[in-house]
Amino acid sequence: QVQLVESGGGLVQAGDSLRLSCAASGRAFSNYGVGWFRQAPGKGREFVAGISWGIGGSTGYADSVKGRSTISRDNAKNTVTLQIDGLRPDDTAVYYCAARQIHWPGDNPIRYDIWGQGTQVTVSS
Repeated sequence: QVQLVESGGGLVQAGDSLRLSCAASGRAFSNYGVGWFRQAPGKGREFVAGISWGIGGSTGYADSVKGRSTISRDNAKNTVTLQIDGLRPDDTAVYYCAARQIHWPGDNPIRYDIWGQGTQVTVSS
């Protein structure tokens, strides 16, 4: 069973960039589709970005981050990285990495069966 650990969160200012990492231990991470989700206080968990399994996987982004974020994977290092540029205060949330051993789990969190513990991102204005 794959286990996921997120890192890279923190307190940043509006306009800054942040690079979040999801490190996987266990089985070959290349066989998993991966998504990033976030949850702000009092709100539900929302899709941010996702990448399909394999090499050079297909990617998808939420409208809220499209054009200012990039998701990528390094299967040799068992990591998936999410970079968000031009951070805004409404990007403040706990960011979670999730995975499932299928090609593309999509943007619905119920389709993911492995979750990390989350990393806090706080953007000050």
